Amino acid sequence: MSQFDVLNRYLFADSHARGELVQLDQCYKSIIKNHNYPQGVQILLGELLAATSLLTATLKFEGDITVQLQGDGPIGYLSVSGNHEQQMRGIAKLKQDTQATGLHALIGKGTMVITIRPSKGEAYQGVVALEHDTLAECLAHYFEVSEQIPTKLWLFADSQKQLAGGALVQLLPDGDDKEKQLNDFEHLSQLSNTIKAEEIFTLEAEALLYRLYHQEQVNLFEPQKISYVCGCSEEKCLAAISQIEPSEISAILKEQGKISMHCDFCLTTYDFDEAKLQGFISKLKH
Repeated sequence: MSQFDVLNRYLFADSHARGELVQLDQCYKSIIKNHNYPQGVQILLGELLAATSLLTATLKFEGDITVQLQGDGPIGYLSVSGNHEQQMRGIAKLKQDTQATGLHALIGKGTMVITIRPSKGEAYQGVVALEHDTLAECLAHYFEVSEQIPTKLWLFADSQKQLAGGALVQLLPDGDDKEKQLNDFEHLSQLSNTIKAEEIFTLEAEALLYRLYHQEQVNLFEPQKISYVCGCSEEKCLAAISQIEPSEISAILKEQGKISMHCDFCLTTYDFDEAKLQGFISKLKH
C-alpha cells in the first residue's frame, strides 16, 4: 500500500493515549482539481481535509462527519465530509477572489460546525467559535469543550506539491491515575510538536512514527485507505427530478430542450433530454 491516501492508527501502550497519522495525495488533488482555488484557499482546504479524516477515524460507529467553516471573510464557507470508510469530499465557496492566507484572513470572524450522522440513530451537531489562531487549535478546543477529551492536532498542506497531512494525539480516559495520564499526554504532545511538514510529505508512516516516538511503545494497526468519492450520480439526479411535477418537466424540456444538473463538488454536469425523461413525462397520460 502506498504511503499516501492512507490513515494510520496507533496506541501508545504505556501512556493511555492513542494517535492517528494521515498522509494525502490523490484524494487532495481530486478535491481541488479544476476549481482554480487561490493558494491560501487550497492550503486551508487541505488542512480541513486532513482534519476531517482524523476526526472521522475517531468515530466509534458507522456514519459520516462534516466539518464546515463559515464566517464574514472572503470565503463564504469551506466544508469537508468523510465517512467511516474514509471516503472524502470537500468544497470551498468564495464570496470574492482573494490572495489571503491563514484561517482568520480567509474565514474572518466565524464558526466551525461539526455535524455527525450515525448510520443508525440521530444526527448531532457541535458549534464552536473560531477563536484560536489555527484550525488545529480550534479543533483541539472543540474536543476540550464538547467531548472533554484532551486532544491535539497537527495539520499540513502544500498547494505547490498538492500534498496534505496531519496527526492527532488523544488521551484515553481510563484508569485512576489522572495526573499520570495528563503528564503522559503532555509528553506525547511535546514529542509530536517536533513533526515537520517535509517529514509528513516524504516519510513512510513507520519511519515517521519511529522518528517521533522511538522511546515509546507504539502499537500500529492496519492502515486504512482514503479515497475521494464525490457521491453524485445520474441515478441521484433522476431521483431528484422524479420529485418534479411531470407538467413542469415537460415545460422545462419545451423551453430548454433538456434538464441540466451540476455538481459543485466535482463540477460534473448531467444533462437529461426528453428521451431520458420519458418515463417521468408519461405520468401525464395517467
